[in-house]
Amino acid sequence: MSDPHHNQHDNGGFEREDLGPKPVYGFLVGLAISGVLVYYAIWGMFHFLDAFERKHQAAKAPMVQYQQDTRESERDVTAAKVKQEFPEPRLEDNEFTELNDYRYQEEVTLNSSDWVDQSAGTVRIPIEQAMKLIVERGLPTNAKAGTAPGSTIQMVNQAATGSDTSAKKAPAKQQKGKSQ
Repeated sequence: MSDPHHNQHDNGGFEREDLGPKPVYGFLVGLAISGVLVYYAIWGMFHFLDAFERKHQAAKAPMVQYQQDTRESERDVTAAKVKQEFPEPRLEDNEFTELNDYRYQEEVTLNSSDWVDQSAGTVRIPIEQAMKLIVERGLPTNAKAGTAPGSTIQMVNQAATGSDTSAKKAPAKQQKGKSQ
């Protein structure tokens, strides 16, 4: 018996390709051509609208002088002008150099001597010198510093020691009464 679904014609042992290289290349060429056409269409539209805007722009007063380029060149911008015109905080120009400058200032502060408050007698000294002074003199302490707060166990032990009479001698009156 023959199967009606069985393909009588065999293609020689391999499958037919679904998509050849010609349609893929055709799609890529069409995509490139479309990209170029869209580019020139947008370029033409921009120039058309720019010309239309210039043509329909309101007339300028003849006595008023207009500055053509309102942007400043880089050589006109100075650090003093930036500090004068723009409030803090400003954007960073170069974060690496600014961070290095900040770290340098911190190192100078940590390793130099200077008055913090001359009227109060507060002085800043270098870290190495401060560590040597602590080794020589020790840390300053207050009278109350270093004593641990009393715990309930310590209080109970002190009270028990104070009330223990077993090791004490009895007063003289009580000893006479016992011997009689």
